[in-house]
Amino acid sequence: MSQKEEAIEVEGVVTDALPNTNFKVKLDNGHIVMTYLSGRMRKHYIRIVPGDRVKVALSPYDLTQGRIIFRER
Repeated sequence: MSQKEEAIEVEGVVTDALPNTNFKVKLDNGHIVMTYLSGRMRKHYIRIVPGDRVKVALSPYDLTQGRIIFRER
């Protein structure tokens, strides 16, 4: 019955691009989180630049770090 904890999906805007495909994202609720690019986005060479709207998956255990899983058009 133990199921893996579901990731919390939130949206925000990329504010900073950092080395090693890390980014700072300001969420719609005002919080700023450190994020990294998901493996699928790296695989398909999806480019992220500051100003892009993105969807971020946050772990319920640590709400200060997340993974960018989708870039809005």
